[in-house]
Amino acid sequence: MAYQKLGRNSSARKALFRDLVTDLFLYERIQTTEAKAKELRSIAEKLITLSKRGDLHARRQVASFVRRETLDGNQDAIQKLFSELAPRYAERPGGYTRILKLGPRRGDAAPMVYLELVDRA
Repeated sequence: MAYQKLGRNSSARKALFRDLVTDLFLYERIQTTEAKAKELRSIAEKLITLSKRGDLHARRQVASFVRRETLDGNQDAIQKLFSELAPRYAERPGGYTRILKLGPRRGDAAPMVYLELVDRA
């Protein structure tokens, strides 16, 4: 199997990744468990690569996965991805994210990490 189930059915897993990738694009850094971050990394990198194309079809493909949430009422995650993040990574062939380990979570000792975009402000 090429992915981790994370103890969820397919619709709950897709909803989890939609929320996490939207937050990653809005805040450019999220704190999550290591297993979720490793799965989310491949999804986020594919969406950034898709946004680098910049055409209407790519925008619609991204919009079918990323939620329309806004940060400070400015622009939503899709607009930020195409207007700020895609030009930032235009010359970069891949490797848009990094995982920084934090240590175990207090309640259940799950390994926690920061998943962040490289070259963030």
